[in-house]
Amino acid sequence: MKFEDLKIIPSILKALRDENYTEPTSIQAKSIPLILNREDVLGSAQTGTGKTAAFAIPILQHLFNDPQNPQGKRKILSLVVTPTRELAIQIGESFSIYGKYTHVKNTVVFGGVTQGSQTNALWQGVDVLVATPGRLLDLMDQGFISLQDVKYFVLDEADRMLDMGFIHDIRKILAKLPKERQSLFFSATMPQNILNLSQQILINPKKVAVDPAFSTAETIQQYLYTTNRDTKKDLLLHILKDSDLKQVLLFSRTKHGADRITSNLRKKKIECAAIHGDKSQNQRQKALQEFKDGKIRVLVATDIAARGIDIDKLRYVVNYDIPNESETYVHRIGRCGRAREEGISISICEPEENLYIRDIEKLIKQKIQIVNDNPFPQTDKPMNAAEKKEREKEKEKQKQAFFANRNKKNGSQNPNFRRNKR
Repeated sequence: MKFEDLKIIPSILKALRDENYTEPTSIQAKSIPLILNREDVLGSAQTGTGKTAAFAIPILQHLFNDPQNPQGKRKILSLVVTPTRELAIQIGESFSIYGKYTHVKNTVVFGGVTQGSQTNALWQGVDVLVATPGRLLDLMDQGFISLQDVKYFVLDEADRMLDMGFIHDIRKILAKLPKERQSLFFSATMPQNILNLSQQILINPKKVAVDPAFSTAETIQQYLYTTNRDTKKDLLLHILKDSDLKQVLLFSRTKHGADRITSNLRKKKIECAAIHGDKSQNQRQKALQEFKDGKIRVLVATDIAARGIDIDKLRYVVNYDIPNESETYVHRIGRCGRAREEGISISICEPEENLYIRDIEKLIKQKIQIVNDNPFPQTDKPMNAAEKKEREKEKEKQKQAFFANRNKKNGSQNPNFRRNKR
């Protein structure tokens, strides 16, 4: 099938040809005709399957075929809500690319930066607004945004939205939308809470399920190193000695862990940067751009910050920490091997994570190939329940001692310490 077979207008087809897009992905081929037919759609597709184009292309076509009054200020006719800044920016770029010959205007609003440039764009008028929930509600409260004219509403990455605690924000947004609208709902997974939410948004939706979350692309080779907790950083350095690993997206479970990994790599003169929720938007965008441009070799990311990262021909993903949710593993390695390109996933597993690997293999229905040429093999055994409890108690003691010493020190040096504490 070609994009021409989907009854897409010439101006959008021209933009797709500029990007060398000829054949739609499965989610695009199934969704675009339904959306052009003004059906509500409930779509299940994992990251990297092309779902942004699946809703952006038909929305652009609707807006092109039904233009606004050229005499008045443009009103927001389409709203796309997505969980992270990176994903919002990516979606905005996609609307700009596919719609560059349609004269449809879009802008993106998200938190973590000053709102001046965003409110200026809104003041000039836009057709499509891509937004993260917090900044959207903030600008609505300030009177910069009205949703009363929205005809096309998209909730993207719905599962991640709920994971991040946005359910109350979503309900506030839904309350402000017109009842007469076309709604599109996309999620990588479809647990019961997601299905319940979709019922509040969609009317008689057509269901499109493509590439379920338990599948991994056949183009991705998956490898597993088993090691001990204390030798993880040494094993990572050993892996990075391979000069073929020129561009590596590395996943850490926590923000603190991402910073620690970055610090260790820099000490070994490896160009790297971290992106996570504690970094400013400018820092995150700078790091991502330098990674894309090849100025840094390793980009260390947490799962939430990585949502929306879309890098052409990314070949290597490293799981420094094994995720405790098997679906997260699938999303992570889906960052490489896109658009039928080859990708390589490397996971570094400590004893406490062995169980996670078994769960992942059960989900994806395949064994991950163990690398035997490993100078730091796993020799430690996982702690039993009693040992885990004892370690947690020791950690808590150390934590309390640290804060007690700090408070004592601050109190002796600062006569206002007790008053400030109160």
